[in-house]
Amino acid sequence: MTDNADLTAALNGRLIVSCQAPPGDPMRHTSTLVRLARAAEAGGAAAIRANEPEVVAAIGAEVGLPVIGLWKDGDTGVYITPTVRHALAVAEAGAAVVAADATDRPRPDGSSFAELVAAVHEAGALVMADVATLAEGVKAAAEGADFVSSTLSGYVPGSPAQDGPDLELVEALAAAVAVPVVAEGRIATPQEAAQALARGAHSVVVGTAITAPTALTRHFVKSMTRP
Repeated sequence: MTDNADLTAALNGRLIVSCQAPPGDPMRHTSTLVRLARAAEAGGAAAIRANEPEVVAAIGAEVGLPVIGLWKDGDTGVYITPTVRHALAVAEAGAAVVAADATDRPRPDGSSFAELVAAVHEAGALVMADVATLAEGVKAAAEGADFVSSTLSGYVPGSPAQDGPDLELVEALAAAVAVPVVAEGRIATPQEAAQALARGAHSVVVGTAITAPTALTRHFVKSMTRP
């Protein structure tokens, strides 16, 4: 099994870069995402977050960093590593950590998050719980998650909609759980990443602001549009 203490130490105070692209995006090619991961490694990232077993395996083969893998299936309800089958496929692809939705919503296969955690641990990987609320984070940690991440705050009913990162949730989670807390979601600047660490995050995930040229271009275009 992946050594929890060693990985936790390696990620402490460090940046995790999410190398993903949505369906239909020109960047959504395995070789392109591998190059993004290599660039992130060259820039000093401590780990890579990647979507789909094929991409996880390809990055793991070419990048000397631990991979936090997930498998997005669909775009509504629980779609981040929604079933035990998805989680095991990500672990088998070589992910050191499997990230999965740990909200209170029902999972498509009827499994519990605790069952997913047990299956991933049996496969030799760790689990990152993607949550939207403090209660979900506390529950996920109690059910065996090795990391708890604020990934889904603002994207799930019952969590606050906001333009920036939910640093209040990060701080609350850090005070409430014994496992490392990862700040993720709408972190757009180095200053916000530093603020997340100051609020108690163990490490910080940044995706769009580093690896999503389509979204960044769209942001500039929107800001420059004359009224």
